[in-house]
Amino acid sequence: MVRPSGLLTRQEEPVPLKSICVTLSVREFVAGVAATLNYENEEKFPLETFFVFPMDEDSAVYSFEAMVDGKTIKAELKDKKKAHIIYESAISHRHQAFLLEEDKCSRDVFCCNVGNLQPGSKVALTLKYVQELPLEADGALRYVLPAVLNPRYRCSGSPEDSCLDLKTPIVPLDDLPYSFSMTATVSSQHGIETIQSNCPLSPIEYLGDKKTSAQISLADGHKFDRDVELLIYYREVHTPSVAVELGNPKNNPDGLMKDPSAMVCFYPNIPEVEPSAICGEFVFLMDCSGSMQCPISKQDKSQLRIEAAKETLILLLKSLPVNCYFNIYAFGSSFEAFFPNSVKYTQDTMEEALRRVKLMRADLGGTEILTPLQVVYREPSIPGHPLQLFVFTDGEVTDTFSIIKEVRNHRLRHR
Repeated sequence: MVRPSGLLTRQEEPVPLKSICVTLSVREFVAGVAATLNYENEEKFPLETFFVFPMDEDSAVYSFEAMVDGKTIKAELKDKKKAHIIYESAISHRHQAFLLEEDKCSRDVFCCNVGNLQPGSKVALTLKYVQELPLEADGALRYVLPAVLNPRYRCSGSPEDSCLDLKTPIVPLDDLPYSFSMTATVSSQHGIETIQSNCPLSPIEYLGDKKTSAQISLADGHKFDRDVELLIYYREVHTPSVAVELGNPKNNPDGLMKDPSAMVCFYPNIPEVEPSAICGEFVFLMDCSGSMQCPISKQDKSQLRIEAAKETLILLLKSLPVNCYFNIYAFGSSFEAFFPNSVKYTQDTMEEALRRVKLMRADLGGTEILTPLQVVYREPSIPGHPLQLFVFTDGEVTDTFSIIKEVRNHRLRHR
């Protein structure tokens, strides 16, 4: 089923959100994020609540605190069993308590039991984490701030699955009852070439003769209806650099470590290898689950995810090299292969595949990718044709641990 993020009750009803404030600090290849979300219990009775938020796999939370009616509570690291005992005891005595733990089904989702929230109580949840930023093919560093109120795929469901959570209020973007702000500081010893975003920005303010620092903020009126993405281009991205943190919490309250530490950044410029004459075996896995029937964005007349994926697949099919092999799998709660085995790329096989792609529908229930992956890996290799696997999905998969393990076990025989 689809599960929302944010502050929720035990019935997964959202607690009213009042504001979001995010402060971002990017130093070379690492980002430090501090996000504060303000909520209010508008009911006339107490609510036992928990906070759900998505995290990138390269992120690490180092601070979580909650301020309830002016009282601040900070998270402490405890043994898992002992932490559960302490939390249950506090809740049974109607005390305020919080329990932060990793989601059992997916490592990129964290849950925090916030405990009892009294009628009219206001709570400010502040989360701080660090994240290693990935590099794009053109050398850009990419940072993404997820829209934490968007639904998340929790586990497999029935064919009636929908990408809309009926418990989440649906209102026009102009009437959203909360405000959102984000400010960012980007710094690099070698200078900043440019910064781009998928969202409107206020004029960027560069500091230093070599533009070694930049101040960024979102333009007024952003409603957080999409992930905020920044692409950061450094001037000399391949030049090694060293960042030193003194580790004195009194003089450096934003520091992560009590002791001094150093970060060495090295992004080598490796020349591209001459393209190989080998054709390859191309296998395409197309997500046909119910959530692929949703629009790509919340804008009017936005294209459906399944239609966008089909257009891309058709383009790739028409671009395959002569004499290669290929196959296509449509998957959801079940799966179906276009051909019993990968077939040679000819005019006839391409036309048959194109015909079947155009008939694809998002009607196969949940997103179960593990079984078709295992079937693909069981197929014998075609000599002289390395396997290349393409996956088309909206990312709302289940059982991520098993999927990652399966791919890792076969990492030496496919791309």
